[in-house]
Amino acid sequence: MIVLDAIDRALLRALVAEADRPASVLGRMLGLSQPATWRRIRRLEAAGVIAGRRLRLDAARLGLGVTVFLGVKLAAKGRASLEDFERAVTSIREVQTVEHVLGLYDYRLRVVARDLADFERVLRRRIMTLPGVGTLEANVLLSEERLPGPI
Repeated sequence: MIVLDAIDRALLRALVAEADRPASVLGRMLGLSQPATWRRIRRLEAAGVIAGRRLRLDAARLGLGVTVFLGVKLAAKGRASLEDFERAVTSIREVQTVEHVLGLYDYRLRVVARDLADFERVLRRRIMTLPGVGTLEANVLLSEERLPGPI
């Protein structure tokens, strides 16, 4: 496990907020030179703390105005049931994330759609027909604020 100092944590918070910020800007924010900032970033990447950088799209601006978190409880348990469900659900374009969770449900899906009628279509025609689907619970996203997490 890597030991993070206060500068590493500040660097990670800055990268979570805006991953494409230039190292020169990050260095000025942290009181470091650009090469020192790059060395820290490379060290964090090599240690696996920074697992990648992803582009985040604004779903609403793409015409996908509804986001739903869908809890899925499978009707049957077992490795084959899990694998069949996971293989099938990842082929649905509207499903943005699939999280295997412990608790009331087996999976939590993040589903985007144009509107509620479009979500209902995806739910009825695609998700409810997946292998092993038992109980479902939908929670519609009203607003979202992304936080840096426990850094």
